[in-house]
Amino acid sequence: MCDYSLHTFPNRLAVDGEELVVHRFGGASLGLASVADVAPPSSAPSCPGVTRSYWSWTRLKEWFKAQQPKWEAEKRIPAVCVPPGATLILKDIPKNLQRELCVRETEEVRFVQTSAEANTYRDAVRFGNGRQVLLQALREGQRATILSLGATELEPAPEELLLRADR
Repeated sequence: MCDYSLHTFPNRLAVDGEELVVHRFGGASLGLASVADVAPPSSAPSCPGVTRSYWSWTRLKEWFKAQQPKWEAEKRIPAVCVPPGATLILKDIPKNLQRELCVRETEEVRFVQTSAEANTYRDAVRFGNGRQVLLQALREGQRATILSLGATELEPAPEELLLRADR
């Protein structure tokens, strides 16, 4: 679902078709966030011929908001939790990872957990060729789209994959 390191941040379950981005939470851990939550809000278009006083309530609120420490603003961005077995399209895979894992820039992946051990990074993605990488090894800003939250078929365990490769 969500790595242990994101427990202090608000979180929610992903939805089918959602656009996600790899986001650095609190300056340390990487996790998934909605593109809509991470994108800066667009400023409202101004109306020609209408002038606002310099110290309007809107400007005053904007000024106070700008004074907040960055970590407080980031804390409001919810971590998007993805269940094991979910299928995603992972985009913008860095060249070094493409070479290391023998994958393309955009790949369909399965979301997996590497262990149930407490206080360890465990969220990972598994590529079609059986290789997997922790979410922490992905690049900040990398995009993903949820195709399906449920597994469509049972996946063989990693040990079974190794046995099949030996045949």
